[in-house]
Parts: sequence; C-alpha cells; structure tokens
Amino acid sequence: MKLYYDLHIHSALSPCGDNDMTPNNIVNMSIIKGLEVIAVADHNSAGNVRAAVEAAGDNILVIPAMEVTTSEEVHVLCFFPDVDSAEDMGRFIYSHLPDIKNRADIFGNQYYMNSEDEVTGEEEKLLISATDLSIYDVCAEAKKRGGIMVPAHIDKQSYSVLANLGFMPPDLPVSAVEITEKNREGMKTEYGKYTIITDSDAHYLENIAEPSHQLDILNKNPREFIKSLSKI
Repeated sequence: MKLYYDLHIHSALSPCGDNDMTPNNIVNMSIIKGLEVIAVADHNSAGNVRAAVEAAGDNILVIPAMEVTTSEEVHVLCFFPDVDSAEDMGRFIYSHLPDIKNRADIFGNQYYMNSEDEVTGEEEKLLISATDLSIYDVCAEAKKRGGIMVPAHIDKQSYSVLANLGFMPPDLPVSAVEITEKNREGMKTEYGKYTIITDSDAHYLENIAEPSHQLDILNKNPREFIKSLSKI
C-alpha cells in the first residue's frame, strides 16, 4: 500500500520546536492534512515518542524516531520498530551528549509530555549539541536495535552529510536519504540508488507536510516501514 508521509517532525521537546507541538496537536494536524504515516523525530531524544504513539492510537501510524547529531555535526534520522527500541537508543544517545545546560531564554524550552499533552518534565541538558558518536557509530547503534539510519536533509548547507563531509561516504551502509522538496527532482539521478524521502522538518504545526509524497509499505506497521527503506 502507498501511504502519504512526513517522517521528520519536531515536538516541544526539541528546543527549536514550538510549544504548540504537542503529541495530540501533531497527530491531529497530520490527520487533518491527510497524512497516513508520521514520525516525531526530536533532537537526540525519543522522549516524546511514546506519548505521540499513544495519542495517535489507530488513527495514524507513528514511527518511533529521533534526529541524532553525530560528532561530525551531521544530522541523521533514526527509525525504530517499536517505542522501547527508540527509547533505548535515546538513553544511549543522551549518555553521549556533552553536559551543557539548556538556556531556555536562548534556545527554547525542552518539554516532556504525556499523551494528554500535559507537561511531565523539562529536560535541562541541551539536546541540540553534537554527540561524540561518529555517523558510523550511530548507524551501527540504530541497526543493533532493529532500526535504520537515514542521513537528513543532505542538500542543506549546514548539518548535512554533503555540507560537513563533502560527499556521501561510499562505505556508509545506508539505503535511504532525505532530500528537501526544492532539490528532490534535481538530485534524483545522482542519488537514484537510494530511496529518497522528503519531509517537512516541521517545528511549527502549520509546517507539517501536505500529502505530497508516498512510500510503498506492505503492511501498516513500523517494521514494514523500516523494510521499505532497507533496500541495500
């Protein structure tokens, strides 16, 4: 089945995410827009994934995910087959973040929420820092947990594999890449061996994607979604 998706959405746990990016707001806006698969991918954390999955119920498929910043300062999306795996990865990533305290007045709040959109806590460590894990380390750790790593917005001029490394490492075992809408068509030929996904990277509700791109998934669950991206 072909499903409309947006696999890069930030909640209020990301300091750059608007406080209105609550689990229910994200889920309901995505449904209103006609999406069928979404992923809440906060910076270096899966802390609001469980709440989003619970808020969605059977109304929309939520893929457990997070956006990790590698030691090369490259952003990569990691997708997991279940919430427990994502949270385990989240704890691992958290232990590899520098001990820098968040300045909410500069970077924004980092709110943990439950499925009722109630704030259950606020993260004090700055989540947008780079970890001390290489892109290869992150890829390996995601795979250990049954997940998959996808280099994020590779065409952007910052925090991308092309901007920071200058090329796509040929020995990096990835099967999919994220390319922004603006450059998707122009980069299809060069990166045709990868599955290309295009997402919103939404930090505000109004920026969640319209139903523009589809993925072909055998069954509507996270494990089949990961298989659909794992061609290599």
